Amino acid sequence: MALAPDPLSPDEEALWRALAEVIMTLPRALDEQFLRDNGVTMTEYSVMVALSEAPGRELRISELASGTSLSLSRISRVVDSMADHSLVTRRKCASDGRSSFSTLTAKGLSTLQAAYPGHLARVRRLVFDHLAESELKTLGPVFVRIAQALRSQTA
Repeated sequence: MALAPDPLSPDEEALWRALAEVIMTLPRALDEQFLRDNGVTMTEYSVMVALSEAPGRELRISELASGTSLSLSRISRVVDSMADHSLVTRRKCASDGRSSFSTLTAKGLSTLQAAYPGHLARVRRLVFDHLAESELKTLGPVFVRIAQALRSQTA
């Protein structure tokens, strides 16, 4: 039988509870703003960002899944829904029938461009307005390490 892990210290417990609250509430707050202002979800916005930064505004679905931290089945459903709204297109890969590509449409790009200012303002108001410059320099590398650890656990 495995030994029980050491309990969290009071500082660890306080940090974990605050982080868990942020993990649960921040995406909901951003999603509400995206839906209200632009009719898209935060996930759809993330897909549009990834595609807008790709050469030719196009990625393999598998690359898009990886770049947005979504499973292949989830990204497939999201892309299909976005294609229904003409935000992206989806096409089969000519050389590999199992693969598909997604491309950001002109409507998707204009939706992304319209959503960006409100998203930026909301992120500043919800997150960055509460951090000092020194905290940015400390927290940035910390969250990069945590994200890398999480990616290695799910890869």
